[in-house]
Amino acid sequence: MTASAPDPSASDPTATDPAVAAAEAELARLRAEAEAAEAQLKAAQAKAALAAAEAAAAKARAAGAAAPAQPAQPASVPAPAEAPASTDAGQPSGSPAQGPARAPASEPTTRAQTPQPPISEPPHGPLTAQEVEKITAGYTFDATTPTLDLGALLNGDPVPSAQIRIPLPMMNRHGLVAGATGTGKTRTLQGLAEQLAAKGVPVFAADIKGDLSGVATPGEPSEKLLARTRAIGQDWKPEASVTEYFALGGVGKGVPVRATVSGFGPLLLSKVLGLNDTQESSLGLVFHYADANGLALVDLSDLRAVLTHLTSDEGKAELKELGGLSAATAGVILRELITFADAGADVFFGEPEFDVADFLRTAPDGRGVISLLEVPGVIDKPALFSTFLMYLLAELFEILPEVGDADKPKLVFFFDEAHLLFKDASKDFLAAIVQTVRLIRSKGVGVFFVTQTPKDVPSDVLGQLGSRVQHALRAFTPDDAKALRATVGTYPKSGYDLERVLQELGTGEAIVTVMSEKGAPTPVAWTRLRAPQGLMSPTPEPAIVAAVNASPLRAKYGTAIDRESAREVLAAKMKAADDAAAAEDAALAKAKADAEYAKQKAAIDKQQAAADKASAAADKKAQQEYERLLKKTAGTTRTSRSAQKSPMEQILNSKSTQTILGGVIRGIFGTGKR
Repeated sequence: MTASAPDPSASDPTATDPAVAAAEAELARLRAEAEAAEAQLKAAQAKAALAAAEAAAAKARAAGAAAPAQPAQPASVPAPAEAPASTDAGQPSGSPAQGPARAPASEPTTRAQTPQPPISEPPHGPLTAQEVEKITAGYTFDATTPTLDLGALLNGDPVPSAQIRIPLPMMNRHGLVAGATGTGKTRTLQGLAEQLAAKGVPVFAADIKGDLSGVATPGEPSEKLLARTRAIGQDWKPEASVTEYFALGGVGKGVPVRATVSGFGPLLLSKVLGLNDTQESSLGLVFHYADANGLALVDLSDLRAVLTHLTSDEGKAELKELGGLSAATAGVILRELITFADAGADVFFGEPEFDVADFLRTAPDGRGVISLLEVPGVIDKPALFSTFLMYLLAELFEILPEVGDADKPKLVFFFDEAHLLFKDASKDFLAAIVQTVRLIRSKGVGVFFVTQTPKDVPSDVLGQLGSRVQHALRAFTPDDAKALRATVGTYPKSGYDLERVLQELGTGEAIVTVMSEKGAPTPVAWTRLRAPQGLMSPTPEPAIVAAVNASPLRAKYGTAIDRESAREVLAAKMKAADDAAAAEDAALAKAKADAEYAKQKAAIDKQQAAADKASAAADKKAQQEYERLLKKTAGTTRTSRSAQKSPMEQILNSKSTQTILGGVIRGIFGTGKR
């Protein structure tokens, strides 16, 4: 131990300065930490010596030797029982106590399904020989239990004899694959999918970036790949899996997967539209109205038609009868729906509706079919993508019978980018997810959530997961560090400094714990994972197109169907209403015209009657005048009156008078003969 330095404040008056005092305190702290680190180093060395002695003894016992093995160091070196497995806290840079969590080491003595010869070299990794033995035993299952191989234990170097496995019957107990970007989550998913399919279990996975499509093409060997696989005891060979490609709504190259709006339901649709609780319950009333009135909601245009009808003058009475649904709320839902459809999401809804039983198919040779849902074309709609996957899972829950604990799952469902599912989720939606995950296990379906950090998955869901494959985590911010500590706290007690190890994991390495066939968690194991046997890059596009065109499901789902639904029914109803209104308007106009005609005719008739009356009065008056004159001239005749002439008429008409008058006229005008 190093002696403490004398207090400088006794001779240096500047030591009373607060800054100087703080510096001295920090120096003292560092000295103390250096002393503690030195003690820990000695303890670790003693522990390693003890492990070496135990390994040598085990080798001697296995070989049947009579003499005890000689330890690497004197057996009198003490080994503190509580010495930590690794040291790093507070160690200054360059100190001999500072070292990586992984140090080169030979393989420790292990116990696996296939007995391996013991070794004499002490382990220089974070685990002792006893801890390696314990982990090996924890992943050694009954010989009759089929398993999926995850990889080999890593204790400085790979330990091929300590294979890390998952019992196949436990794959329906769900799981989590987590880790930062670029740590190998996709390759882990691919390796699990390949092994499941090889054992006759169908697999469904969403291919976010298109990388998983390589599962359909045999892998390409390389020296680096083969060296890695040999080191972990993997007998690697290139092999392709039977693969079916799907695409949401046909946006992409795969077989279209569609759902009807009524099948999707108001709860999931509310999640996609981002509705609040009040709007979500109101949307449920709209679905109820459509169902009660025989209005099939096939695509988004049907739902828009129903909402438009309810907010129109014709539907106000029906909207009022629904109760609890205001016109303003219906208008908000309608606007969100229009925005959603205009963004291109309407292509995901329609018919023929996909039958999720087609995800449960096996190939003629007994291998399970890997169904890849292609989503690169809709990655800008993350809420729709994740909620659509939840819809598919809910449909599986509805159609599958109870099977209890089976020898192998009916389907394993990989939920990639799972954080998108839970983002901004309502309480009701989260409750639906938890219930589905909890109960679908008994239907023989396993669900694996794939995401960046366990905190992306709600604790109620995490509590249902039996297997965990945790790739490296990063702690660049205080929030990251907090999440890291929270993740470490969820693991069983182990010989690892997990807060450190989780940040030092290399690509293709993970901390693993699974559920044994007895239902108990296995020991935490630092694992170097197996390499997939398929291509670790996307399958060439021509091969994908050829596979899709050859799929028997292409004829079943390839062509969209537009049958009579709510939109057409309401359109016909509105047309009938318009026709009735037009007929009513025409009848009203005719009635008005008839009334006006009758009014005008009555006026004319009145005028005619008045004229007739006036004419009759005039005729009567004329008749009276005639009768008066007739009475006045009574007793005389027209002949007698014309026969009587006055004396003047008699003189003028005489012949002599006419002769005289003629002569006078001729004289005046000079017309007489000279």
